[in-house]
Amino acid sequence: MDGSQGDMFEAAPLEPAAVRRFLADNPDFLRNDEGLLAELGLKVRADNVVEFAPAAMARVHAAHQREAEQRQMLETTARANFAAQAQTHGAVVDLLDARNNSDLARRVDELARTRFGLAAGVIALECEGLPPAGWKALVEGQVDLILGGPQRMARMGQVPTALGLFGPDAGSVASMAMVRMAIWEPSRQGILAFGSADPEGFTPDMGSELVAFLARVTERTAERWPLL
Repeated sequence: MDGSQGDMFEAAPLEPAAVRRFLADNPDFLRNDEGLLAELGLKVRADNVVEFAPAAMARVHAAHQREAEQRQMLETTARANFAAQAQTHGAVVDLLDARNNSDLARRVDELARTRFGLAAGVIALECEGLPPAGWKALVEGQVDLILGGPQRMARMGQVPTALGLFGPDAGSVASMAMVRMAIWEPSRQGILAFGSADPEGFTPDMGSELVAFLARVTERTAERWPLL
């Protein structure tokens, strides 16, 4: 059989109107096919009327389930954001109570561990001599190198080249959040860094607003005491 003859026997496209006419002309076709009724989520009542309620209820239930899951996700996110903001506000009070720059560094590390459940918190500063006790010393230009350029204000995620910021705690840091600081006059470049033991604790797609806020508080608090 050649191609032209085969085309004559190809099934014509099934149109909805044709299906409707067939069911109207053959009312027992659907009612007597229990398998098809089950696939469609339908059932036949005792008075031979096809009952559409189960299928409709199933669709309503599915829509309600999706709505409930989305609402739960929004509520969970809102609670997490509220908790993070509350902890950040408490951290600000802790930082403002610092007695000197050494105490400030201790408080940064302490709030990282106790308030946020992180591995470490560090203040680092570019300086020619020694930084305040408890601060990490950096050479000139190192802040730009760590953050990935002079225009970058923050960096989140896994940055192996920045592990040196955390000193003896570097082995427990799998991801980090780092924000640029500028302290004193003339301005000295620094970094406020938090390290997490979780590789997903800080990721590049996360916002850095709360960490940047803590960095600004750290800057203002440190400027109470001149760098000797």
